[in-house]
This record gives sequence, structure tokens and C-alpha cells, in this order.
Amino acid sequence: MRRLCAALPFLALSLAAACAEAGGVPPEPCFRRPDTPVASLDPALAGDMASGRAASLVYETPLQFDYAARPYRLLPYAAEAMPEVSEDGREITLRLRDDVWFGPADCFDTPDRRRRATAQDLVYSLKRVADAKVSSSGYWLLDGKVEGIGAFRAASTNAGPTDYSLDVPGLRALDERTVRIRLTRPDPQFLWALAMPYAALVPHEAVEAWGPLFGTREAGSGPFTLASWRRGHRMLFVRRPGRDTARDRTPPPEPGEPAGTPYASVEYLGMADASTRWLSFLRGAFDVAFDISRDNWDAVIGPDGALVPDLAARGVRLVSEPALESYYLGFNMDDPVLGPNKKLRQAISCAFDSAQWCALNRGRHLPSTGPLPPGVDGRLESPHPYAFDLSRAEALLAEAGYPGGTDPATERRLALRLALGKSDQETREGAELLASFLDRIGVALSLDYSTFPQFLRTLNKREEQMFLIGWVADWPDPLNFLQLFVSRNASPGPNRVNYANPAYDALFDEAAATSDPARRRELVGAMQDIVREECPWACLYYRREFVLVGPSILGFRLHDFPLGAEKHWRKAP
Repeated sequence: MRRLCAALPFLALSLAAACAEAGGVPPEPCFRRPDTPVASLDPALAGDMASGRAASLVYETPLQFDYAARPYRLLPYAAEAMPEVSEDGREITLRLRDDVWFGPADCFDTPDRRRRATAQDLVYSLKRVADAKVSSSGYWLLDGKVEGIGAFRAASTNAGPTDYSLDVPGLRALDERTVRIRLTRPDPQFLWALAMPYAALVPHEAVEAWGPLFGTREAGSGPFTLASWRRGHRMLFVRRPGRDTARDRTPPPEPGEPAGTPYASVEYLGMADASTRWLSFLRGAFDVAFDISRDNWDAVIGPDGALVPDLAARGVRLVSEPALESYYLGFNMDDPVLGPNKKLRQAISCAFDSAQWCALNRGRHLPSTGPLPPGVDGRLESPHPYAFDLSRAEALLAEAGYPGGTDPATERRLALRLALGKSDQETREGAELLASFLDRIGVALSLDYSTFPQFLRTLNKREEQMFLIGWVADWPDPLNFLQLFVSRNASPGPNRVNYANPAYDALFDEAAATSDPARRRELVGAMQDIVREECPWACLYYRREFVLVGPSILGFRLHDFPLGAEKHWRKAP
């Protein structure tokens, strides 16, 4: 503890210097958190959690998740009420509020640099997601679902600027505030998509004025504005002036809880080192510790699984529950070595020692049995057919054409590459452990570390052979995970492994359209069977959330869909 205390003055000076350099002192009260570097503020490109969180602070979607309700449900946001759905389930009509204002931003030629959002803005924003030139990873939300969107997508591949005046029959602005979305078939899940960052309203003036820089600035209507951004180091958001916060639907304080003060600003600080993040939380530089590193586990969690007394005495709370997240080792099915060789993929899956992995991660990870995490309806509870079995891994490797790990083409060890989007100590330790698992069966694994934005760019281009990544649920439904294997969702969509199987696609489409719960559950089980047999993923682990909440924050709740959640939190008196 003496060494820890000695480090604090230096840390305080470092943080103060970083804040001063990156754009001044934030308005108080300020909520501060460490975060993964944000790739873009463009909602159409918000394909990772860090970008989605940041974009959700500055842009509004038609709908939002109820922050307090469990089971999860939707509430209006930029819409004035929940949408009307026709009897046949194919037509969705929503009306925007009349007080949704973009700005202030210099792209608007008005005295106050603001403009009221209209129905045409929502139509434009959804068309951007479908524009092939934008390369949005969210096109899967519209593809094959909205009438006429495919024709617009095809037209956008032509040379020259995309013509946004092209009619899409399934996206119509009926008047200044009313939008009608017509689907190709009934899809009860589509309303959830209207709460995702991809569906956020963006103004065409900002896209046209700023061009490639659109993702580095903002002209939104959300609860905060972007005050400054020093990439990889600091983002500062401040409350949007004059915006009515009633539409945020912030839950009232719990009985006996002080009212507190809504945060006037939010500060994201890039801090890759886990030890530095931990020290910062201890001295109060951060309000919440969202990850407890392996090195700090014993200093936080006692043998009984409860928070250690020293932290509890300081008013720190431990909040924990399983997360709707699934993490995997992805095999690029375009790769000439891994793609056509199912036995090789199965061998690698059998080589993953989940017990040793979970022991390394000190109770924060749970062994994976497939793509669906605990808590998702229809999840198969049976063991994964290619769970850890070293003898079977060696046998499958031989059947794959690499006996003892030897590549007959080179007469040397089979060499594979693994891409990682982080390079911190914990990531390196996990990657090295994974390499040791493959070393047991004679396969050499090289590790390629990069920044997360660069990692995403190469995944979108299908350039990585193997990679470690996870999927965080967009909404609480099994199809949100199972769509990761639909062929039309290949990169830059969420099917990062570029798996293609017409039989699987047919099962998915039937499950998406059926209103029979028993049949849907049957189809969900069949899709899991295919994925577990084909092994486009080596299913690694599910994550259990452990969050330390400092005594200064009020209104915090664990939420599987926390986009824009900072608007609900308050500073204690």
C-alpha cells in the first residue's frame, strides 16, 4: 500500500497535464471514465462499443431502451410516441417530436447555428447506412428487410456521389414529422433496430460540409455536444444547451436515494494500462471502474466473492451479473488455409483449454458452449461438441492434413496468424496463453497487435486470418447473435468470419418471420447445431460483469445496452 500511495501525486499531475493539453477544464459535475479509443462519431460507422457509446451521447435515435425496466423494453426518444405497427406487421409509422434540434454547429447557415430535425432526416440517415460508399457495418439491419433498399444500395455503387433523392418505397417521409417504414415481411425485431446508433438522426448539411471529417465532429441533437477530442487520449462532452431532458426518460431516484445533480459533462480518457486505470479509480479520478484486471482481483474481491472491507468502507459498491456477450476466436472463411478445412477449425477449437483460461481470468469469464450466452432464450445447454480435448485435437489435426502440426507443403510447423485489437498486458497474457494451447498440438501462432481502429479496418477488408473479438448484444434476442453467421452480413457487416451456408440462411430467415414460439425455438436450436459443428468460431468464453461504483455516482444500474447511459447518472451531494 505504501508503494501505491507514493504513485498517486505523480499520477494526479499526469492526468491534470493531459486534461489541460486536450482542451481545458470540463464543467462540473463531470463524469469521468477510461475508455477504448473511439474510431468514429459517425453513427453509420458505430460498429464497436466505444464508438457506439460516444455517438449515442451526441446523436438521438427514434427509440431508446428503458434504463430501469427488466425485462428490457423500448421507449420513445426522438419519436414522440411508440411507432404504430400495421396488422400485417409490415408497416411501421412513427412521428418525430417537434423539439429535436441539430446543433449548434457551423454547418448550419442560421443565426443560432441550429436546425429542427424532420422526417426527411431520418429517411436520409437510414439511406446512409445502406450507401455502399459509406461502408456501414449496420447495413444488415436494413438488408432484405426494408422494401427497395437493395436497389438503392446497388445504385450507390456507381461512380460519383450517391443520389439520395432516389426513391426507396420502404422509406417515406409522409410529412415534416412522420416517417413510414415498409418491410418486406413481418419482423417483430425491427423496432429494436430503431434504438441502435445506426438509426440515429444526422443532418445532411454536416455530412456534405465536413466530408471525410464528419466522423471527427458532430452536429447532433443528443444530450451532449463534443467539446474537444484528442484522439487516443481524451474526449470531452458537455450538456447540449437548451435541450429538454424530459425525453431522456431518466428514472426517478430510488427510495431514500438523494436527488443529486445531473452531470454537466462527460470525459473519456484513453488509458490502456490496467494498473494506471486502477490507481486512478482509487484516488477518485474515475467515478466507475468497469473492468477489474487480473492483477487487482485479490485487492478487490475477497475469498467469499464479496467486495473487500477496505473498499466497502470507502463507499464503493460492487455490482455484478452475467453480460449478454459472447467472445470467440474468429476464423476468416475467405482464408485458403482455414476456410475450406473444417477439421483444422475443429482441432483448434478442441485445443482451447477453457478451464485454464477461466482460471487465469479469476472468475470474470465463463466457459462458452456456443454463440448464445446465458440468459438468451433458446440457448443450447449441452456441452460444445468440440470442447477441450487434447487427444481429439491432435487426431483432428492429423485428419486435417497436418499430423503432429507439420505442414506437408513446407515440412515445418503449421504457422497461423492471430490479430488483436489491443496491446495491453492483459491482452498479451491472454494471447500468449492461447498460443501455448496451439503449441501443444504443434501449431505455431504468431501474434499481431494493433490499435482497435486499425484492427476494425483490416477486419472490414477481410484481411485477417484469425482474430479475437466479441459480440455485445444489440437487443435481447437469439437472432441478434445468430445473424453473425448469415452470409449477407459478411464483413464489413457483423459476420466477421464471412461464413456462408445457404441452409443456415434459410433457417435464419424462417426464424425471423415465424410467429410460432415453438417453431422459432426449434430453428434457433438447429442453427446453433450447425455453427457448433462447422466451427467458423472457436467459442471461447462469456463475460461476467464486475463494476465498482464510486460513492460519488447516483442512478447507476448495470445495463446490457448502456448506450447514452451517462445522461441518466447524477453526482452525489
